[in-house]
Amino acid sequence: MKTRKGYKTYPLTAAQKFHFFYMNFCPKKEVVNVGTSLTIEYELNIDVLRQSIYKAYERCDAMRLRFAYDKKEEQWYQYIVDKEERDIEYVDFSGKTMEEAETIMTEWTRVPFVREDSPMNRIVLIKTPDGNQGIYLLGDHMTLDAQSLICFLKDVIELYCNTMYEGVEYPKEMRSYIEQLQKDLEYEAGSKAQQRDREYFQNLIAQSEPIFNGIDGPKALEEARKKNPKARTARCVSGSVDSALDIFHLEEEPTTRLMTFCEQEHISLQCLLIMGIRTYLQKMNGNDDVSFNVAYARRATLSEKKCGGTRIHSFPFRTIISDDKTFLEGIHIIRDAQNETFRHTNFDPVEYFAYRSKLYPAEPGMTYEPMSLTYQPMTLKEKGLNQLGDIKYKTKWYPNGATTQAMYLTVMHRPEDNGLDFNFEHQVQAVSKEQLEFFYYYMCKIMFKGTERPNLKISEIIQLI
Repeated sequence: MKTRKGYKTYPLTAAQKFHFFYMNFCPKKEVVNVGTSLTIEYELNIDVLRQSIYKAYERCDAMRLRFAYDKKEEQWYQYIVDKEERDIEYVDFSGKTMEEAETIMTEWTRVPFVREDSPMNRIVLIKTPDGNQGIYLLGDHMTLDAQSLICFLKDVIELYCNTMYEGVEYPKEMRSYIEQLQKDLEYEAGSKAQQRDREYFQNLIAQSEPIFNGIDGPKALEEARKKNPKARTARCVSGSVDSALDIFHLEEEPTTRLMTFCEQEHISLQCLLIMGIRTYLQKMNGNDDVSFNVAYARRATLSEKKCGGTRIHSFPFRTIISDDKTFLEGIHIIRDAQNETFRHTNFDPVEYFAYRSKLYPAEPGMTYEPMSLTYQPMTLKEKGLNQLGDIKYKTKWYPNGATTQAMYLTVMHRPEDNGLDFNFEHQVQAVSKEQLEFFYYYMCKIMFKGTERPNLKISEIIQLI
């Protein structure tokens, strides 16, 4: 397929195919929906806000993406339309409770997009029962991720402020999605960089077989070993993809303590989170060898940061850290391994999993990784709404009601106070809220004990908590 409706078409990237990969196994196609709202404690000019959204659409070509299926080739393609002229509706939730308004927006989030020749996002201007005004945005994960979504909302607000207030600079241009897409496709077309990354991951996989560590201990692995005494994989998902979203809030002061430690030790918060999770799994399972999936945003350059679209690749991250190492030594092992992995994250995760399953055959549905982690450092607070002075704003994520993973943890900074929100999306039949509370409590205890006394051995921290 060369063109569609007069527009040039392009193949899908590995990041997009990854979403197709798990969507194909999911009966609920809304599994790729991402819903959020941004509301401001301020009376907004709705007409100006609407025009700012149209202008932001014009500036961000990834938000004008469409998909098309070629029946002969049995391939999906993507193309970008020139303009978004569809109506942007306004919904006033005044007179309803916040719970009722959030229920309605959650229902919006659970409506899958038409996949072919159709817009892949929906924007609704909203007024919430608390008097705030702003935007509800629903997007398809094949066309956006958390960073591109935040980048788009930031652009809308900056365009609005430029129109409404004197002395506010016009926002800098976004970057081309197509240019970045072409770079990605060149990489995927048998480049030397791709071959280097392939060799790196194949060598890593070939070193030895990982082992499953359950979030509530070795029960799942013990169950698998009833059939195969040498089993190293286990089943942690349920037969139902129905999911819930449970959020735990870490206050500003303890969050600051964690961030200060990271700055002093020159590590990312992602490394500290990984250390907290893997030490918890080490404690619960008695294994030094721990694996779980970690998502990588792949937005290092300015063009990657501002091109929109979806760029997340997710890979298993495995560490073997004996419990006689200190907490700080463990953190440094993770940092070094993460830095190594970062250099190779353009590689196709689907190919990674295919190669690993060929090397270590396992029954469908069996895995080494009990969960996935995403840390999202980017917030609107950084540079997004500073033109509005001290005006408060709120962001909220809405669950789409489906996940193919047992548990997916997304850690983000709250706009109100820069504290951390731990967003656990989980299959309701695989992981209970009580299990999550236990997991969250001990993960935090490990991180705080380790940052307070980094020279303690991991075994000592496990005993102390």
